[in-house]
Amino acid sequence: MNISKLELYRRIFQKFASVELPSQQQQQGQEKEKFMTKDDFLAAVAPGEDFKKIQKEQFELLYRKKEKEENGLISFDDFVIFEDLLSKADAEYEVAFRFFDIHGTGKVTFEQFKEVLSSNMPPDAVPFDFNCDWLRLYVGGGDNDKQQKELSYQEFTQLLKDLQGERLRQEFKHYDKDQTGFIEPEDFKKIILDVAKHKLSDDVIDHLPTLCNIYNNGNKISFSSVVAFHNVIRNIDMVESVIRTAIEKVSDKKITKVDFLKYAHEASRSTAFTPMEVDIIFHFAGVDDDSGRLGLEDFARLLDPRWTYRQLQADADQIHIDSPLQEKRGVLWQLVESAYSFILGSVAGAIGATAVYPIDLVKTRMQNQRSKIVGELLYKNSLDCFKKVLKNEGFTGLYRGLGPQLVGVAPEKAIKLTVNDFVRSKFTSKQNGSIQFWQEMLAGGAAGASQVIFTNPLEIVKIRLQVQGEQAKNLAGDAAAAVPRRSAIWIVKHLGIVGLYKGVAACLLRDVPFSAIYFPAYAHLKKDLFKEGPDHKLKISELLMAGAIAGMPAAYFTTPADVIKTRLQVEARKGQTTYSGILDAARKIFAEEGFKAFFKGGPARIFRSSPQFGVTLTAYEILHQLLPLPGHGSAANTVSTAATILPNPTQAVEQRTSFRSSNALKMLLDLDYRFGVYSAPKTTTASITKEA
Repeated sequence: MNISKLELYRRIFQKFASVELPSQQQQQGQEKEKFMTKDDFLAAVAPGEDFKKIQKEQFELLYRKKEKEENGLISFDDFVIFEDLLSKADAEYEVAFRFFDIHGTGKVTFEQFKEVLSSNMPPDAVPFDFNCDWLRLYVGGGDNDKQQKELSYQEFTQLLKDLQGERLRQEFKHYDKDQTGFIEPEDFKKIILDVAKHKLSDDVIDHLPTLCNIYNNGNKISFSSVVAFHNVIRNIDMVESVIRTAIEKVSDKKITKVDFLKYAHEASRSTAFTPMEVDIIFHFAGVDDDSGRLGLEDFARLLDPRWTYRQLQADADQIHIDSPLQEKRGVLWQLVESAYSFILGSVAGAIGATAVYPIDLVKTRMQNQRSKIVGELLYKNSLDCFKKVLKNEGFTGLYRGLGPQLVGVAPEKAIKLTVNDFVRSKFTSKQNGSIQFWQEMLAGGAAGASQVIFTNPLEIVKIRLQVQGEQAKNLAGDAAAAVPRRSAIWIVKHLGIVGLYKGVAACLLRDVPFSAIYFPAYAHLKKDLFKEGPDHKLKISELLMAGAIAGMPAAYFTTPADVIKTRLQVEARKGQTTYSGILDAARKIFAEEGFKAFFKGGPARIFRSSPQFGVTLTAYEILHQLLPLPGHGSAANTVSTAATILPNPTQAVEQRTSFRSSNALKMLLDLDYRFGVYSAPKTTTASITKEA
């Protein structure tokens, strides 16, 4: 199904927007318009964020740029504009510029820069010297403030990129009061945390003071070491690229400093890293390994994963939103996935069938019980039937005929699911993914009809095995012992091909409406009751509930057809009424036993069908987790008849939004990892927020 990027944005917006207000088109009968609150917006742009490295207040800086002044709500149009902004290659600079451009003039003055930076820095931060020569070179003015120039977007971005280096120099000077060129390890840690904590892994943060051990400087850290470390962090993407390239070229997947320098030199026209920077890279990557040869897992400890070129971003970029995902996979891999799903589905189906088989046996015995049999009724109700089978035939008696049932589970489930999905796909709109209810029922009915070719022979063998025990119970003494125990193979040979399809019309009469009811009901329960969609995968409990509820009406309303099928397929005993077909069976059952006879075993049928679907889905989920297909993620987050490699398009866009939201804050957080957390005086904050 082709889905536009705008439609995917709409799905994300609809998922998180919680406020509904009357729209201007309300009088024409259109629905209310939805809006996002601040919390909705943060949940949408940072799904799954734990707000540990980046605080919630810092993500609110993005909201401050999008909220409407009159009510603080964000419309769908606002959200689309924000998404478009995040998709820009220079989003982090654009966000920072708009934040400092208080009046929205497209220019940033010295006073604006000073006011915004000061009001968002924590009070315990090292004060920034706004009169430094470095800043004056950008804004001009000298001793005459009237000569200060306004910075354009391009000029401001260059200032912003260089600002962190100037902040680093000023903080080093602050701690190096005697101007020795060295500072204490704990002071170095403070500086680096101020300008780069949001980028560093916990492992590197813990080992920051150990930088003093690289060179013999009397347990102190030089300015050159501080600058070198900072350069490594700023160029970490290139560090990662060089490491991956170098590791791929060596047989043991481990590299030395010489290897790193060699491939770094090949990757650029000039020397990308100094020897000191390489020393720092290998020092922090090899804290627990002094061999000098490090692998990818060693270098992985260098950086917080959220700031690397993550695999999820690579996966998301592989998805062309306007193209069907299925086209991006090879035919051979699709066959592997189909076989994988077929096998797990078969095993899960067998588990589900086994779990509820005693109920199925009781259902069959109750449906076969006649009012005018020789002797008294064997069973008063389903519970009485269960007790007597257990007493007279033992525990194994509850599982008579299970073998043929298990043999038939695999092709039955595979064909039913495949046909239903295939027919639904033909009816589903390519534009918006909609399908009409009658089309859903037709797809389900086609699925039910297709499975009969397998289910009818298996049903007739299963049923005859299930009623063997009660035949012996009807006779006494030696006569009971003389009743032969027929095997499934004997029954197949005795019936022949034609006999195996006895009652096939009744089987169709049962399975077609069952699937026509079940599949649409299951789909609508998931979508309408439990709100399943591309952005919301149901929990196992919700899937079990949907399967159980959908199975109830499907099972009960098709019980009359199941009763007729059972009577036609069971071998009639002496004294019992025989039937020549569906209409004959229906007429005689009604005449002899009344209308209620058509719903014999109905409760047992419900209690079998509902838990069977639940158990099958649960087993399928567990099997996916225990036996994942190589290259697939855990199935813990999804239950599907076919596992997928890449996230669906909506998930991909949501994941990219989260990644880009964090990335958009990068330039602001580079100023100080606490930027935006500090609450400025009300007058300053009010003026900034009002203009922003």
